Amino acid sequence: MNADFIMAVQELGKEKGIEPSVLFEAVEEALVTAYKKNFGTSQNVRVDLNRTSGELHVYAQKHVVEEVADSANEISLEDARKIDPRYEADDIVEIEVTPKNFGRIAAQNAKQVVVQRIREAERGMVFEKYYNRENDIVTGVIQRMENRNVYIDLGKAEAVLTVGEQIPGEIYEYHDRMKTYILEVRKTSKGPQIMVSRTHPGLLKRLFELEVPEIHDGLVEIKSVAREPGMRSKIAVYTKDENIDPVGACVGQKGMRVQTIVNELRGEKIDIVKYSEDPAQYVANALSPAKVVSTEVLENEKICRVVVPDYQLSLAIGKEGQNARLAAKLTGWKIDIKSESQSKEEPFEPIGGETGEAAED
Repeated sequence: MNADFIMAVQELGKEKGIEPSVLFEAVEEALVTAYKKNFGTSQNVRVDLNRTSGELHVYAQKHVVEEVADSANEISLEDARKIDPRYEADDIVEIEVTPKNFGRIAAQNAKQVVVQRIREAERGMVFEKYYNRENDIVTGVIQRMENRNVYIDLGKAEAVLTVGEQIPGEIYEYHDRMKTYILEVRKTSKGPQIMVSRTHPGLLKRLFELEVPEIHDGLVEIKSVAREPGMRSKIAVYTKDENIDPVGACVGQKGMRVQTIVNELRGEKIDIVKYSEDPAQYVANALSPAKVVSTEVLENEKICRVVVPDYQLSLAIGKEGQNARLAAKLTGWKIDIKSESQSKEEPFEPIGGETGEAAED
């Protein structure tokens, strides 16, 4: 090996963000294996590669013993002291055994080892980078689609958006830029596998954290998120600062902040409601945009009975029960809804009627 090889390894290390010492150690380990293989020895050996000149030396390592049982790996105390009188039993003696043609063998092995170690190191760095970003958002470009799965190029890595994590009805086109939520990062023989989602509630939460400075700075807190991906979502927000309107902060001037998120989710409607520690008030807020006349909380059954104006009943329930269902998911309460007329004509059932059941789905 020569100085050019040493320089090349050092430059490669810097370019790939890998410590050159890691690559040199890998080369030395590989050369130990190459030496044993090519010279048919079971000796314990150490290869020393000069990090400046590229000069190579191979040393047989022998254990100092009183009586030699394995001449390949042991040396008598008497013979060890002929080399250096200071040796004692149990010391390790190194004897140079560098073959004349070892440089040629080393060169053949070194390139392959360096390339392989760089590949492994790059995979390791990519894994660590994205493993530390689980439950975060990444932006990528749609690269290809196979078996209905979407493969997204993240730069130095590829993410997989499986069918089950795709928004129903969402159309994916080649080269489209898209934000996704990292669910899991797995180690595989082909490198890290990054599983992402467009349906996870965490995607909506992280989008608001990115778009709303008050959330990012901790002034406004997201208490809960409920999603029916591609259709409608509800998000409950809260602040301790009386001078901040948490809902207004999320909506933004002329609705610009929430509209940016709606656009990213391809038109998914988003209701932003104010969180309250009072369950009755929280449920009433969660049923927005419907107005609530009265609420009754049944703590033991975790049920909230709600009365709304007659003309607002369908709005409170929502299409196919969606509004009530999302409100129930958001608050964690079962919700039984009746109009004012219904509440006068029919008393509430102990566990809720059909409307309430729809809200629990």
